[in-house]
Amino acid sequence: MAKMQFRFGKQQRKISWVQGLLCGMTIALSWAGQIPATLAAEKVTIRLGPFQQSLAIADLEKFAKTGKLPENLEIFGSLLTPQVRELLNRRLQVDPAFADKFIDELVRSPQGKQLVASLGAAIPGSTVDSLQAALNLSLRQINGLSVVGFLQAYPEENVTVDATKAVQLAVEFNGNYLQSQALGTLLERELAVKTNTSFQPQFDPAASGKNTVQQQTLILRDQQRKRIIPVDIYSSRGDTQAPLVVISHGLGANRRFFSYLARHLASHGITVAAIEHPDSNINANITASEPVNLAKLLPATEFIERPKDISFLLNELAKLNTQSGQLQGKFNTEKVTVIGHSLGGYTALALAGAEVNLEELRQFCQTSLSFNEAPGDWLQCAAAPLKEKKLQLQDERVKSAIAFNPVVGKLFGKNGLAQVTNPTLILSATEDALTPALKHQIAPFAQLQGPKYLITAIGGTHLSISDPAYSGSAATTLIKEKRGEETNSLRQLIRGVTLAFTKQLTPEAGIYQPFLTSDYAQSLSTPQLPLRLNSDLPGSIKPWLGLVID
Repeated sequence: MAKMQFRFGKQQRKISWVQGLLCGMTIALSWAGQIPATLAAEKVTIRLGPFQQSLAIADLEKFAKTGKLPENLEIFGSLLTPQVRELLNRRLQVDPAFADKFIDELVRSPQGKQLVASLGAAIPGSTVDSLQAALNLSLRQINGLSVVGFLQAYPEENVTVDATKAVQLAVEFNGNYLQSQALGTLLERELAVKTNTSFQPQFDPAASGKNTVQQQTLILRDQQRKRIIPVDIYSSRGDTQAPLVVISHGLGANRRFFSYLARHLASHGITVAAIEHPDSNINANITASEPVNLAKLLPATEFIERPKDISFLLNELAKLNTQSGQLQGKFNTEKVTVIGHSLGGYTALALAGAEVNLEELRQFCQTSLSFNEAPGDWLQCAAAPLKEKKLQLQDERVKSAIAFNPVVGKLFGKNGLAQVTNPTLILSATEDALTPALKHQIAPFAQLQGPKYLITAIGGTHLSISDPAYSGSAATTLIKEKRGEETNSLRQLIRGVTLAFTKQLTPEAGIYQPFLTSDYAQSLSTPQLPLRLNSDLPGSIKPWLGLVID
């Protein structure tokens, strides 16, 4: 078996980049498999500037399997740590029957082209054909694909890797994100409506209502918690018995994030209160002391204070209900739907009864969190310093919840979401790089016990549902997002489904029920953005739930 070559020079400290390389390759290729020996590359040459070193792939594979260093790898003992071994063994499972279609779709997408280009830069001398051949062969293995499996499948005797480019690759991609993309092809097919008749509704719930919308801002002060809470109220001459809707923004956003949706609901007679959380809005995000470390980007207490902000808001609105003035009687605070995006999605689920499991979260953050995780996985770990074992933040006045691209991960543990029995709607987007769909939305959706709906935007991103005119979120500068004209159909679906979902708490529930169906969602699909809506996951999808990368 041939060896692998590294170049090291005078600055020996640069050897630490080798560990970065191994992690980087794993991030971009979080897959595992066994490749026939006749097709396997035998060695990998790792370059670091003017330096070069060689390792036999078989030795790297032995380390990944056993944790023991072969004699000729002992000099790398400080680098080949148990954490690196864990990264080498991470897998991405893709149905081998759809490997060709997945690769074909991947290389055509902007994200796929970027991945292949980054791989090409990390593997000097490679071609698109050679990279695709290695990916195709690896993806067909029953156990999935890993960095070792990819290297073995590469159609050359020696694989050369540029360590610096590989580290850059690590920053750009993570395993959960790629796994969600791999799932997208399967979701598009398996969640599709199989009917020959077109959806022909009696009216369009995404069209503006007949009521004139009035907007005004309240500044509430919670003296006990020392929090100043701005709230925008959207109201009209609608049904005063309709549910009150409260909108909770994500980290680094503000109360205007969903202005278009708030106005839409108010035009149909539903009063909306869009709240701003003072320690996790855009101003707090800009002034954070350590913006690079997402696990320290906001106070741990914010995971408690956000739900309490909304409970405090409901108390204050209940008081306004009894006072003379323009807002008297406008707030049905005993029948509330909370809508949240990203961290606001967590907030909505917690208020609906999901129990926060800090023990399970801390275990993940201490043992499994590595730099290749998605931003949402790091963000959830901001809650780890809390001293409690579990948190119950439910507000009984919240009768239903909508969580768009929620941050979930390990926040509710394995069983915390099972305590949610009220109607719940979750949105996932298969190209969401911040809160990957499989880990943060699809697997959590399966835990819910009450009436539930899952919207899947195949090709959508974290901010696809935001108002195109909105530019307040910090995420817009971190990740390339699909917004504007190309996501109009998704925002149309969001307007219609949100109205229909909220109306389920009114006597008009039956009239709006047809808009909570797969037929409605698929009627708004486009080839560029297939849309699905389901109340359960088909059997072909459920096996994927056990493949979430930890």
